[in-house]
Amino acid sequence: MRGAPDWRAFSRRHALFLVAFLGAAALRWTALRAYPSGLWFTGDSYFYIGHALNPRPSSTRTTGYSMLLWLLRPAHSLYLIVFLQHVLGLAVAVMLYALLRRARLPGWAAVLATLPVLYDGYQIQLEHLIMSETLFTFLLIAGVTLLLWRPLGPDRARPGWKQAVAAGALLSAATLVRSAGAPLIPLLPLVLLLWRGGWRSAIAFGTAAAVPLVSYAFWFQQVNGTFALTTTDGLFLWGRTANWADCAKIRPPANERDLCLPPDLRAQRIPPGRLDWIATIPPRQRWRYVGAPDANKTLRDFAIRAVLAQPGAYASDVLRGIGYTFENRRRPYPNDTTEILYHFRDRPQIFPGGRGWSGHGGTALGDILTYTDDGTPSRVNLPEAKRMIAYQDHVHLPGPALGVVFAVGVVAVLRRGRTAFLALGTAATLLVFPIATADFDYRYILPVLPFACLAAGLVFAPRNGNGPGGAGAVLQWVRASRWWGIPGSRRRGTGPASGP
Repeated sequence: MRGAPDWRAFSRRHALFLVAFLGAAALRWTALRAYPSGLWFTGDSYFYIGHALNPRPSSTRTTGYSMLLWLLRPAHSLYLIVFLQHVLGLAVAVMLYALLRRARLPGWAAVLATLPVLYDGYQIQLEHLIMSETLFTFLLIAGVTLLLWRPLGPDRARPGWKQAVAAGALLSAATLVRSAGAPLIPLLPLVLLLWRGGWRSAIAFGTAAAVPLVSYAFWFQQVNGTFALTTTDGLFLWGRTANWADCAKIRPPANERDLCLPPDLRAQRIPPGRLDWIATIPPRQRWRYVGAPDANKTLRDFAIRAVLAQPGAYASDVLRGIGYTFENRRRPYPNDTTEILYHFRDRPQIFPGGRGWSGHGGTALGDILTYTDDGTPSRVNLPEAKRMIAYQDHVHLPGPALGVVFAVGVVAVLRRGRTAFLALGTAATLLVFPIATADFDYRYILPVLPFACLAAGLVFAPRNGNGPGGAGAVLQWVRASRWWGIPGSRRRGTGPASGP
């Protein structure tokens, strides 16, 4: 009975979050009842299932998520996959809340910052897709939690080398789930160097992150003949530049001149996310397999030449994609058939008759049926499904609101320095990198959300252990500004002028 009073005190202290958490869990339970076999993203979901049946590195994307599916395969349960992903989604909110309370935020402010992660309808739907984003986000936030736990504590100590080792391993695992995590591997050690004596943690982080990545690259070399994580980054970067790349301005060498889009395709302004997969584009006409190392190198070289020759066009394209993130409406981008896959649906999905990804022949549906003992891999229970459809239509974070979250995060960086910078820098990197190297896609926004909310939440944190939290911290910052002077002083302008 000795633990009972402690549990009651814990419940009282975190009551608001527990209520929010239980409400979010109930929503996810409704989604599980509505779609017990999960939801499918055409192409990518089939790829991951196929590589879970036959684990191997792929030229198009890293296969860390397939490793999780492989581990879960003995259960033969699609329900287990989406159940686990919802647990991971809730765990992201728990870690976000724990970090903010560690930073001495009051309960209401910490809960407010977690609400988009807990209740955004698109977040819940993405957790229900057989896709890598939820695992990717969980691994990232777990690594950042380890890095920030000590700096956000009362003594504001720098991250220790043990925390850095664990964080490096988690960030490396996240990169093997989705290669969009790659730029964080060099970025976070640079942030660690901002702490005095942080070079030890930076080295520990870099070493721990390098081991899994190098091991995977050696595995990739054994299977595909080149030391890399993937060999299609050149194709995706080519697609990013193809719509505006002008050979007259680029002046590429002779072996790259045929990579400029013909005028009829360029006039259509096909989004890169679609363009890369069209059979008539120059790369697919030239090479039988665009994932071959020589094709990848040539495409990457052409794209870099295009960026250097036309930096304004490239910057305009990237900024346009970033702008889509903060719009008040969702575009049918890269096309309506892709965007609709990010919505709960009212009828079972139809599976294609094309080849599967297991390498054993057969179809995508055949791979799915081999993975699971459920003969109906797409089920919709309408009463609950209609509730989730209506919920998603009305409850989600609009683009302009996400813009406000980022703006508040910038203020937090000015107030909190390194800790807020690490959170906001992670959010910005996760947002910009996929757009800059491939294309904008709505599912790329969701991993950004917890880090942007973390940075914004830190604006309510006191600068030291003795300062106020919540609104009091903001008021103190305003009163201590150049306009107000030090706390308790008269407002500037009511007394003699002072020096700068």
